[in-house]
Amino acid sequence: MNEQWLNLYRTEIEEFYKKTQAFAAGELSRKDYKGASGGFGSYAQRDGTKHMLRLRLPGGRLTEPRLQFLARIAGKYNIAPLKLTTCETVQLHNLTPDLLPVLMEQAAYCDIITRGGGGDNPRNVMASPLTGVQEGEAFDVMPWVEAASDYLLSICRDIHMPRKLKVAFCNGVDDCVHASFRDMGFIAQADGTFRLYIAGGLGNNHRMGVLVAEHLPASDVLYAIKAMIDTFCAHGNYENRAKARTRYMQETLGAEELRRVYLENLAACKAEGGLDLNLTPKAVTKTGEGTIEDARVIPQKQKGLYAVAYHPIGGILPTGKPTELAALLRDMPAAECRVAPHETIYIINLTAEEAQRILDATADGAHTLFETSVACIGAAICQQGVRDSQAALQACVQAVREAGIPDGALPKICISGCPSSCSAHQAAAMGFQGGMKPVPGGKPAPAFRMFLNGSDALGAEQFGDFVGTVYEDQLPALLVELGQAAAAAGQDWESWHTAHPEELKAILAKYC
Repeated sequence: MNEQWLNLYRTEIEEFYKKTQAFAAGELSRKDYKGASGGFGSYAQRDGTKHMLRLRLPGGRLTEPRLQFLARIAGKYNIAPLKLTTCETVQLHNLTPDLLPVLMEQAAYCDIITRGGGGDNPRNVMASPLTGVQEGEAFDVMPWVEAASDYLLSICRDIHMPRKLKVAFCNGVDDCVHASFRDMGFIAQADGTFRLYIAGGLGNNHRMGVLVAEHLPASDVLYAIKAMIDTFCAHGNYENRAKARTRYMQETLGAEELRRVYLENLAACKAEGGLDLNLTPKAVTKTGEGTIEDARVIPQKQKGLYAVAYHPIGGILPTGKPTELAALLRDMPAAECRVAPHETIYIINLTAEEAQRILDATADGAHTLFETSVACIGAAICQQGVRDSQAALQACVQAVREAGIPDGALPKICISGCPSSCSAHQAAAMGFQGGMKPVPGGKPAPAFRMFLNGSDALGAEQFGDFVGTVYEDQLPALLVELGQAAAAAGQDWESWHTAHPEELKAILAKYC
């Protein structure tokens, strides 16, 4: 951002801090404070005395300056937990009110802006985490991600949308960013254009996006975004926040009318002009020798280079890990960390020897597909949470380990602590949503609604089917029994649950 924008941002931080002090003193209600703090990427946690701060990372890029910042402040202020999010950001938790403006100011000097990290704002712009290095991709979408992010930040003070706007770019291979069911989703095509979907989303009344363009010129991306904002501001619901997301325009307008209105706005934006993009992805010039094979190592499209996947359990990054990674990457030219939507960090542009060093440094992470499961921060911290999804996942991981369930017998699961679907449970092979379940003759008990057969694979996207509700304390036992059944048949989860529907149904009936 330019210096004028940053100077105004620093002034806004000062004003935001005054509201934080007023909230701490009991002079500002939780609701009013949330309305102010969300626009700066911060929320009060459940107990009201501690706060979280969300670091905006376009495309999930933890560049060297950003990683160094995270390493410095995590160690200096002993910040925990550091939470990787499904919007490719990092959340800092358990912060004191006085620390918020300090971190926001320091972050700005390291190219991290928290503005628009929450509230009724354009959120972090997402990208396929391996864009630029992934074999088979249409093209590297990162330049358009960063241009979109800069544009949205430049106008975020000038627009008043009914609710947030989530924008994602898919490189044509990996749609873990859910481009086909975001508020806006751009999917790269081999001819250099984008397939564009709008008005999708997870959570209540989840919807697949509406296809509005098969071949949107890459130069027109900012026009497309402006047209979406214009459409949302004109037709979004400003009276009922529960229905103030773009996907509800599919109900009020209908898909065909929404498409017509949007394309009309797009044409008007292009006629106005001034937002053309002429971008070229930056080539990776680094070369490497040698080879390496490991379940966490991914060969890049650049011969001799590799990416390493690191998934801390539950997406909780150890406080000292940024410092460890920063020290390692300092001696690895062109290496970079990328935060992925499934709470994984990819370290890219590594030689075989560098990849081995990163593998050794990240051996504390997940070792099986199931251990790469995703969970939101949960009700112990989040004021919106219903269930402690982090505690539930930790209990399940421990039970599965103790039972000796082999890798692949269970899928990656996604656990959300409430209906908001912050773990994207509705698009998971196996997903869980926090809630309650009646107890015969007693009070309702903590439980999770269970969904099966969701998918975010490009071209095969579908939402999961609700199959029942399991008590929270029985969730580990359910997963162990499912894993044991697949293992006994000598099959992985995908093969077993497809080939044994009656056995699956019988096991579910015992718990759901």
